[in-house]
Amino acid sequence: MLLVSVVVPVYCNSGSLPELHQRLARVAAQHDDYRFEFVFVDDGSLDSSYAVLCAIAEHDERARIVKLSRNFGSNIALTAGLNYARGDCVALIAADLQDPPELIHDMLARWRSGVRVVLAARKSRADPLLTRLPAALFNRAFRRFVFKDFPENGYDFALVDRQVVDVLVSCGEKNVYIFGLIMWAGFRREVIYYDRTERQHGRSMWTFTRKVKYFIDAFTSFSYLPLRVASSLGLLLAAFGLLYTIIVLTLRIFVGVPVEGWTSLMIVLLLASGAQLTMLGLIGEYIWRGLEQTRQRPLFVVEAVIEAPEAAVEAPKSVEIGMNRVTANLDQR
Repeated sequence: MLLVSVVVPVYCNSGSLPELHQRLARVAAQHDDYRFEFVFVDDGSLDSSYAVLCAIAEHDERARIVKLSRNFGSNIALTAGLNYARGDCVALIAADLQDPPELIHDMLARWRSGVRVVLAARKSRADPLLTRLPAALFNRAFRRFVFKDFPENGYDFALVDRQVVDVLVSCGEKNVYIFGLIMWAGFRREVIYYDRTERQHGRSMWTFTRKVKYFIDAFTSFSYLPLRVASSLGLLLAAFGLLYTIIVLTLRIFVGVPVEGWTSLMIVLLLASGAQLTMLGLIGEYIWRGLEQTRQRPLFVVEAVIEAPEAAVEAPKSVEIGMNRVTANLDQR
């Protein structure tokens, strides 16, 4: 019987976890031809999420709880979940219930028909304006400059085949954008559209700083466009500088106009200096990510794992292909 893994990154989602588990359990109950496992990755939650997950694991042997030692970010939490997922296919879904777990029915049907990657893309989203605007900017830019077939309104919900999972975890990228990596991996894929609902539990933990890092990670991982923009800006400023020099010398030598203008000189100096610092910052982002990738630190540190005894017999398949991780403690129920 085929095994379906559902990977859920959890960060301060204690309010939505009981309902999420109930809805996932109902989805599993409607499929007699599949076995299910639910891999919840606690990404250093500051609330009672881990206690709620432990209670879920006490009553459902399909639940596997992976507790990370601190907050590593949602993409690394997803990578950790993919490491522990043993399914023939794996669904990735957020814990806030804005994405309907019931959509897994249709995704499984597409997968059984031979589709290796099924994306659940947003047709609309009931989020605040300050959430929709940055998301729209990111999605359009990513679609325009990186992947032309990236869903117009983005996606955070997908189902991928085991072969795709093995590709994803073998990459071992530290500043990974997992949904961009799914697009990069290729394979036959289809898109299912749905309406993203309003958040009912808690509040979003996506701060402005996290969104900025998310944006930078996504573009530096899959595009050299920022470097090209920096180079173009440098050439443009150099051309303007050369033109300005010719104009000043011409006025001084042939017209006799005295070279004055402390204000204009400072403006040019500040503009050029600002552009240089901006370009150095862009280059630094790429260099830093290259440095991070060359270090031998693990992608994540696992503090504890809670799972049914029979689930621990078979090691995660990702271990076989050399995924770098550290387990600090292993608890088996």
